[in-house]
Amino acid sequence: MYKLMIAEDDQGIAAAIREQAQLWDFEVLIIENFRNVMSDFARFQPHIVLMDISLPFFNGFHWCSEIRKVSNVPIIFISSASDNMNIVMAVNMGADDFIAKPFDQSVLMAKLRALLRRTYDFDVTVPLLEHRGAFLDTGDNTLSFEGKKTELTKNEYRILCCLLESKGRVVSREKLMERLWETDSFVDDNTLTVNVNRLRKKLDGIGLDSFITTKFGVGYIIE
Repeated sequence: MYKLMIAEDDQGIAAAIREQAQLWDFEVLIIENFRNVMSDFARFQPHIVLMDISLPFFNGFHWCSEIRKVSNVPIIFISSASDNMNIVMAVNMGADDFIAKPFDQSVLMAKLRALLRRTYDFDVTVPLLEHRGAFLDTGDNTLSFEGKKTELTKNEYRILCCLLESKGRVVSREKLMERLWETDSFVDDNTLTVNVNRLRKKLDGIGLDSFITTKFGVGYIIE
């Protein structure tokens, strides 16, 4: 089942699209919190996004740009502001298509399905882990924050992934070492400390100061 995310200020239009999309077996999420679209994006992991230009707080161009920093998911703009300038702006921001309002629902569904066929093999969207505006891409082991990106080593990635999966809870040093032992790495207590310190320096380098907190004698936590 494909996942469709709709960022549309007109709830009537959004509900009508959802109703039609569900007939085609789409799982649909309609954005309600327009202050933090990226959190819903990371949580829902959509295969395709419908984006209006006029949205509360930040416009669709902004959110398209933010999505493109962390994902190549297909994005279609739907807007009554369909002049050439807005169409060019949408494409330059990374959109894959632009549909002018008002539109026929059957045409919209046909465009959605065609774009999905061209995009996926079925090669689903690379999963993301998000916390406090930081996005860990589990496909290429990179971490992005406010437009900056850093590459992680295998061990750094596995440590951060484990901590993010348990965010809000302390992860013991023993559990982290066991997580690394599950792969091809064997680390002792000193090696784990070195890896955590290197990871922290990379986090600091992209503006994520104090992202990982040490609980002395227990382990680490991301709060």
